[in-house]
Amino acid sequence: MEIEVQLDARPGEAAERARVLLASGVDGLFTFEGQHDVFLPLAETALAHPDGVPADLTTNVAIALPRSPMHLAHTAHDLQTLSKGRFRLGLGSQIKPHIENRYGSTWDRPAARMREWVAAVRAILASWQDGTRLDFRGEFTRHTLMAPTFNPGPNAYGVPPVLMGALGPVMTRTAAEVADGLLVMPFNSGDHFRERTLPAIEAGLDRAGRDRSDLQVVPQVICAVGRTPEEIEQASVGCRFLLGFYGSTPAYRPVLEVAGREDVQPELNRLSKQGDFAAMAELVDDDLFDTIAVRGTPEQVAAEIHRRFGEHADRVCVYFPGSDVSGDLLTALVDAMHAVG
Repeated sequence: MEIEVQLDARPGEAAERARVLLASGVDGLFTFEGQHDVFLPLAETALAHPDGVPADLTTNVAIALPRSPMHLAHTAHDLQTLSKGRFRLGLGSQIKPHIENRYGSTWDRPAARMREWVAAVRAILASWQDGTRLDFRGEFTRHTLMAPTFNPGPNAYGVPPVLMGALGPVMTRTAAEVADGLLVMPFNSGDHFRERTLPAIEAGLDRAGRDRSDLQVVPQVICAVGRTPEEIEQASVGCRFLLGFYGSTPAYRPVLEVAGREDVQPELNRLSKQGDFAAMAELVDDDLFDTIAVRGTPEQVAAEIHRRFGEHADRVCVYFPGSDVSGDLLTALVDAMHAVG
């Protein structure tokens, strides 16, 4: 089973951080829309490997709706060139408060908009690659003008894949209809994946007349890994904070419902509005922790990830919140992940 890990680095430090992570044999590096730009670390990494990056580079995810599909297409095209064909454009919708109050953009029918954004990006990339006339006319966005001055032409490494992040059934179904891959959001569980995610995938594929082979499914996992009980417990601290943060969001309540723990969501939400993140972490007891996150030695973590997702996915993205997992420990996890698959 292949493994991607987060490229968590400040501007100017990404290439060195990537070098450390790549030395462990990971199959991919991903960035997310956090404290820094989601694209620049991947550009730094690609530029530091003029002979080609030995792993995939993925945005996981770039928030799509505040950006124009044209901007996304140009960035994807250029990163595909810089990485010599190893770039994957992962797009996500975020939630209403962030779209409206952080990005200052518009929130309305997010699944329909995401469907259109993915289709528009792919149409733009295809027009450059194949030389066909750009004529995308959607409900929310239109792209019908492409003069030679703005056309980069065919990409020597092909059109980069476009993936979608999703959790709920409508967004998951939409991703299965239109995207090249599905990035299953990390606040998830084995039961939720089987009971909610897989049926939505099948529904989306059926709607579009696609085969299962047309969609790469990439679960994401919040992980605490160590060699000793003390190391594992220390690594679990950051996971508890992240689980509490995710659990406070109403959009993630279905995961808690499947686990029979929906009662904790309103309290987490109340505490989040008070800024009491320590109390939120305390509400994440061991049972809830082990339902959603994974912890243990590299071998135990690999076995549990494979148990949850191995039948339906050949690659996972792994988060280590609050922990610097690299060197021998990361190498051991990579080796264990490759062995279970």
